[in-house]
Amino acid sequence: MVRTPLTPEERERGERLGRLLREAREASAGRSMADVAAAAGISAETLRKIETGRAPTPAFFTVAALASALGLSMDDLVARCVLTPA
Repeated sequence: MVRTPLTPEERERGERLGRLLREAREASAGRSMADVAAAAGISAETLRKIETGRAPTPAFFTVAALASALGLSMDDLVARCVLTPA
């Protein structure tokens, strides 16, 4: 199956999500990528890809697990990732 290319907006939203997650991880007593990934039940490489925007559309349950591991609200993440029209 061929995946439809992501729009620039989808890529930007994924980059925002990655930045938010990285900032939250670093703000929570400088937790390591491996620690947060293990708490969320994903690999450190998957977290690295999400944080750097190389995986701009992670699965819902992956985002939910990361939010839980970092003590973030899903509502807050959604609100902060929504693109506002220019």
